[in-house]
Amino acid sequence: MQSRTRLGALWPFAPYIVVALVHVVALAAHSPLAVPTKALLMPLLAVPAVLAWKFLAPRGAAVLLTVALLFSWLGDEAGLFFPFAPELPLMLGFFGLAHVAYIVLFLRHLRVRRLPLWTVVYVLWWLFMIALLGPHTGSLLAAVAAYGIVLAGTAATSARCRATIAWGGVFFLSSDSILAFRLFLPDAMPDWTSPAVMVTYTIGQGLIVAGALRALRRDETAFAPAGARADAIDHGAEPPT
Repeated sequence: MQSRTRLGALWPFAPYIVVALVHVVALAAHSPLAVPTKALLMPLLAVPAVLAWKFLAPRGAAVLLTVALLFSWLGDEAGLFFPFAPELPLMLGFFGLAHVAYIVLFLRHLRVRRLPLWTVVYVLWWLFMIALLGPHTGSLLAAVAAYGIVLAGTAATSARCRATIAWGGVFFLSSDSILAFRLFLPDAMPDWTSPAVMVTYTIGQGLIVAGALRALRRDETAFAPAGARADAIDHGAEPPT
């Protein structure tokens, strides 16, 4: 019954997974489909959160998750929504706000353990990135350094949560690391790193949202098919944690 319930919980993610796959393939093939499919990613990832809204507690956590997805979407589409402004600073700003929302969400509502000692690697990651890319960032050095802090903060605080969320933080950090090299050392990056950015990004965001929804749902059978919910009630099953 639990496997049926978990499979039922995954179906709202199906459109996001399909579009993410199409987007990555389109990006690798230099297809025009890459542009519209990227714009759909965060709205489709928000679908599971919207469907689960009434089952999430506390409400403030649901708001933080929604805010993180909204700012991620604005970061993804900064050039489209704000063509009159420099794209990169806007991306850093919007994604920075998304990371702040995630950090607050992880610390206030989703933590299940102490900060693991191994997360010191995220401090070393930040120092390495600033040392290597800092000379190539020009006037954006302060913004890039600040963004790196909140990005590392998301990864570190995610390690205090369920494994699904912690792995999401790792993939998100990996995505932005590859992207940073593509932005500031483009000649050193092969073409395949462009889809690699989006593979790691979509996996990271998907894992964070999936883990957060599972942790925040008051009823683990919320997404399950009607038959599975009935079975759970009939057998007096407790939702898995």
